[in-house]
Amino acid sequence: MTPRTVEPIRNKDQIESMKNVLKNSSYRDYFLFVLGLNTGLRVGDLLPLKASDVRGKKYVVLIEEKTTKAKRFPLNKDIREMISDYTTGMSDDDYLFASRMTGEPIRRDRAYKILRQAAEIAGVEYVGTHTMRKTFGYHFYKQYKDASMLQKIFNHSSQSITLRYIGISQEEIDEAIDDFSL
Repeated sequence: MTPRTVEPIRNKDQIESMKNVLKNSSYRDYFLFVLGLNTGLRVGDLLPLKASDVRGKKYVVLIEEKTTKAKRFPLNKDIREMISDYTTGMSDDDYLFASRMTGEPIRRDRAYKILRQAAEIAGVEYVGTHTMRKTFGYHFYKQYKDASMLQKIFNHSSQSITLRYIGISQEEIDEAIDDFSL
């Protein structure tokens, strides 16, 4: 089996390092990362969001780009406060993650470059656009140990797919083998 090239960020200090690097370069990029970490939404669902989609809301309601399924996702208190600050001065039709040149949402390849550059500076490996979603899932699972709930959040067809996606299966195997001896 070939190792995946994108992993969750398991170490909270590394998450903070990524946040700091992004915050120092662009608040838009920092906000993208933090919103992704706190919602577990795919980058393709985050990028087209407008101020009106999130401002003053307790939930993000959207049609998922990949599955075309309707999704309603709660926004935690901290992220709602951040949204309020971030969208101050934006019109309802402004994209949250607009390109400075076009005013249109940045594209997935630009989001990838932003995250990869920040990861390189922060010393974090295996980062890509799915890192935010996988990191959300990994830490949600570590905190609540509820693979069933996470499966529902991610719209996965099985818990085993969810655990493999967030890298838990391999981690648990590694830990079990480390403690096993004959």
